[in-house]
Formats: sequence, structure tokens, C-alpha cells
Amino acid sequence: MTDTAQRFEILEETARVSRKIRTLFDARVRERGLTLARARTLLRVARCEAANQKELADELEIETATLVRIIDGLETQGLIERHEVEGDRRAKQVVLTSEGEALADVVDLMAVQVGKEVLAGIPRHELRSAHGILRKMAENIESAAGRFAELEPVTGKQP
Repeated sequence: MTDTAQRFEILEETARVSRKIRTLFDARVRERGLTLARARTLLRVARCEAANQKELADELEIETATLVRIIDGLETQGLIERHEVEGDRRAKQVVLTSEGEALADVVDLMAVQVGKEVLAGIPRHELRSAHGILRKMAENIESAAGRFAELEPVTGKQP
């Protein structure tokens, strides 16, 4: 196998594993009346002190409009509340209700369980190596994205 082919296979397998983890976790949280997006949001709010919607969207790497729909659903379920931010009428803080805190604890335990199942049988030293590789891949992606953003916009015109 060529170096190029091996690199492609690694990226394909990484994407496949990521999709499978998301599918597994989504199936688990659906048993609790959540979608994957709502569960991720619930966990992120639980781990932050009263995040505002813009910061939350950035952390979840989704558009603010998408987050608003997710928060609307969580609010309808009685799991979160929006509070006005002092000094900024437009900004809203997102906080968990007591029901949201309880469910976030359950979802967190579910995430830990999925992690144990997915990583079962892999020696600690291999996990450390894989973690280092994934961190480096993430750094490379951020670097490449930064370089791409610096390029001039594409006009669609051919020279």
C-alpha cells in the first residue's frame, strides 16, 4: 500500500469510527427523549457556567441559528432556561433547570459508558498514542483551515 493510500485509509477509518460512535450515542440518548444535538448541548451547558448562546454555538461548532432551534427544543422539554444578560438585551444565557441537571448527569454517565465500550480491549499505551495522533490531526486541520481562510475568495471565474 502506498503512503498516499494508507493516509487516505486512515482518514476514511477515522470518519467511519466517528460516525459509528455518534450513531451509538444517539441511539442511547434517544431512549431518554433527546437527540444527539440536544444531548451534546445539554452536556456543554452542564460543563460551563451559564454560557451565552454565541459562545455555546462556537463551542459546539454549529451555527447560532441551529443552536437556537436546539435550545428551543430543550426549553420546551423543560431542561434549560434562557436568562437575559445584564447590560445586553440581545444576549441570552442558557442555564439548566433542575430536571436538566439530573438528565445531564445521566447523559454524562451514558457518554462514559459508550467510551468504555468503544475503547474496550485497547491497551493504555495504544490509547495514549492514538490520543496524541488525534490531537496532532486536529492541530493540522486548524492550521490548514487558517491557511485556507487567508486565501483570496474564489470568484468562480476561470483564468
